[in-house]
Amino acid sequence: MTQETVLILDFGSQYAQLIARRIREAGVYSEILPFNTSWKEIEARHPMGIVLSGGPDSVFAEGAPHPEKELYDFQGPLLGICYGMQLMAHHYGGKVSPSQNREYGKAILQIVDGSPLFQDLPKKTEVWMSHGDRIETLPPDFVVIGRSENALAGMAHEDRKIYGIQFHPEVVHTPCGKQILKNFLLEICKCRADWTMSSFAESAVTEISAQIGQSQAVCGLSGGVDSTVAATLVDRAIGDRLTCIFVDNGLLRKNEFEEVLQELQEKLSLNVVGVDAGREFLEPLAGVEDPEAKRKIIGEQFIRVFEREAKKLGGIQFLVQGTLYPDVIESVSVLGPSATIKSHHNVGGLPEKMNLSLVEPLKNLFKDEVRRVGQELGLPESLIQRQPFPGPGLSVRIIGEVTEARLYTLREADKIVEQEIKGADLYAKIWQSFAVLLPVKSVGVMGDERTYENVIAIRAVHSVDGMTADWVPLPHELLGRISSRIVNEVRGVNRVVYDVSSKPPSTIEWE
Repeated sequence: MTQETVLILDFGSQYAQLIARRIREAGVYSEILPFNTSWKEIEARHPMGIVLSGGPDSVFAEGAPHPEKELYDFQGPLLGICYGMQLMAHHYGGKVSPSQNREYGKAILQIVDGSPLFQDLPKKTEVWMSHGDRIETLPPDFVVIGRSENALAGMAHEDRKIYGIQFHPEVVHTPCGKQILKNFLLEICKCRADWTMSSFAESAVTEISAQIGQSQAVCGLSGGVDSTVAATLVDRAIGDRLTCIFVDNGLLRKNEFEEVLQELQEKLSLNVVGVDAGREFLEPLAGVEDPEAKRKIIGEQFIRVFEREAKKLGGIQFLVQGTLYPDVIESVSVLGPSATIKSHHNVGGLPEKMNLSLVEPLKNLFKDEVRRVGQELGLPESLIQRQPFPGPGLSVRIIGEVTEARLYTLREADKIVEQEIKGADLYAKIWQSFAVLLPVKSVGVMGDERTYENVIAIRAVHSVDGMTADWVPLPHELLGRISSRIVNEVRGVNRVVYDVSSKPPSTIEWE
């Protein structure tokens, strides 16, 4: 039985990943593609339906993103959200104009037609608007299915199963949004909604077996949930033809290499080899301050180490990585290179020439989905619930140049943060909590003497998938203990600050 897929064309929406998540939560597999993806590629995926996301542009503005025209001849269901609705209205012969009364925030949707898209919804319901343009005239053969106080909020061509809504059903501020998307998926697209982590794991093992065949592979194992789940899936597919390599890149946390290596070897039936390569990473990082340059250097060094170790083993043709969907989304911009957030070491940081072919069984999953796969595979909770740790390690938590002295300072501070968060029984309840070494010094007084020393920032965030995040209001008593211990126990630090920014506009990591 083939996997059902609903595609999302991204026109620069800050909510595109939320659309994908809501569709997956309804039991249907979804993928995000750039708006300018060729129709040939879209058609080859045999989508059950296509969603056109929102976006910041006006459809009539110069340079506004438009899909290939063949999209509008798609024989399956289409759903346009905000900008996506305006695109469809514009293409099919309607009129889109700047609104005299723009809508940003909460609005009331008045349902005016018995469309299957709004099945099981009350006649009036709260929705979330974010638009400056409006549909002034409907395209021929379209009908109004919803209105708000200031705009046409929903339209449909029921015979062709084309729908447009001016509001955002994917955000939590639209309480009925999940039901609307569920109606689109089940009532209109006629999806089976049978995509689960159990079915994913089963199909992933089959696909890995087909990709690797009778060859051998190495896996870049870090001890985090992503690489551990990826390694376990590949192990299920090819068994002892997989060798896992855990690299000490000199950028790990205090005692992490020894502790994680022991845990991996004791709790998993994987063949794990530890490699001490710290000097190979730190030397090319000397004098480098730019975050992107750091990531690319580290990405290339990882590949070179894996290639060398694979050569020692002999006959290795594949490299397994725990790349996730957010890595892919953030590393590939739909609006060009200028809009790329950052290169991830296992995506944008890869060198152009590699001697190993990549196997990335998790590249279409979000972090919480990976954890559920890990549970399906029976992995220990201590591994599944580990907080995310960036592939470039502490290099992206040291703002500026990475040196042995700065690594030592950060390791000591970060260990205190970890101990106190765990001591407060908050570790498993927080997405990430860590210390950052800032490139500034501040004046202080210690032992009746003036000091001019380093500043440590503490970061703790709540998130579901890493695409968005909110800062955690840690108890003041806990922050006080962390600050006191760092200043007293970590030589060279005289000030601790707390990061209270969310993503967006910030990122979770500082670099």
